[in-house]
Amino acid sequence: MVWLQFVLSAAVIAAAAIKLAEYGDAIAYRTRLGGMFVGTLLVAGATSLPELLTVINAIQQGHANLTAGDLFGSGMFNMLLLGLLGLVFFRKRLLRRVATRHALAASLAVLLTGMAVFFLIADIDLRIGWVGVDSLLLIATYVGGVGLIRGNTSGTQIEETTEEDLSTLPSLRRAAIGFAIAALVLVLTTPWLVRSASQIAEITGLGTGFVGLLLVATVTSLPELVATLTAVRVGAYDMAVGNLFGSNVFNMFALGIADLVYTQGRFLGAISPVFALAGMLAVLLTTLGLVGNLARLQRRIWIVEIDALLLVLVYLGGMRLLYQRGVGG
Repeated sequence: MVWLQFVLSAAVIAAAAIKLAEYGDAIAYRTRLGGMFVGTLLVAGATSLPELLTVINAIQQGHANLTAGDLFGSGMFNMLLLGLLGLVFFRKRLLRRVATRHALAASLAVLLTGMAVFFLIADIDLRIGWVGVDSLLLIATYVGGVGLIRGNTSGTQIEETTEEDLSTLPSLRRAAIGFAIAALVLVLTTPWLVRSASQIAEITGLGTGFVGLLLVATVTSLPELVATLTAVRVGAYDMAVGNLFGSNVFNMFALGIADLVYTQGRFLGAISPVFALAGMLAVLLTTLGLVGNLARLQRRIWIVEIDALLLVLVYLGGMRLLYQRGVGG
């Protein structure tokens, strides 16, 4: 029964989050914002809403480690998606065709994730009220980074935005209403996902943290998968890559926001330090994606992109290492 509950809630969340991303995309196009800005911030924020809601519900149900597993695991999974896209769409040479300005978003994701790992290990118990100073620094860095990204992409335009393209999109009013309804469905369904995930952790003995790293992170990252595939299919490569890097940025913002919800003290202090290993794997994977974006390597092994293959192999090896080390157990 618990597995059925997990699958059903996961399906509803994935469907609602996909519609959320679609309507968010329509809103972005209707408001004529830059393509890189849309992918890196707006679409990434919309597709990452399931992670944020999972964070809130996991805290309310007393599963802090599930929160850490979901956010770090989602960051790892997003880079796995980037690697898989590079392997599947090898003729498009994805990381070679997007703007190098994505390096700013990728660098911000590395910085924020590295900060989170540092705070987990250092365990600096400084608070303002019940909120940890470390979480406030994560939030402040995110806000500052968003400003930099917005300023860096203000001159870009959305790819292939013709009047014909806009005519196929819902109106701004309809998109806003659809966005709100999809968000409401997510709010109502996410508690069921968290509850069933915690029960699965007990049944399997894997622990809420590893279930968060593997199952919950995969489910909450499905919207990123669909949004990215859609963007690649229509040739909006900047939006596709920006969505994945931007989601990693947003995930660390969500980790900071979690402290505002967690009223029992400093939230990062409540997370097991062993999750620093998962955080470092997320840093490593994002850095590989960053190098791929900057290096513009032309050499391939047959039809295989080397950097894309590395992303996939490091993710699979990292998950095996996390399981062997009992992270999240």
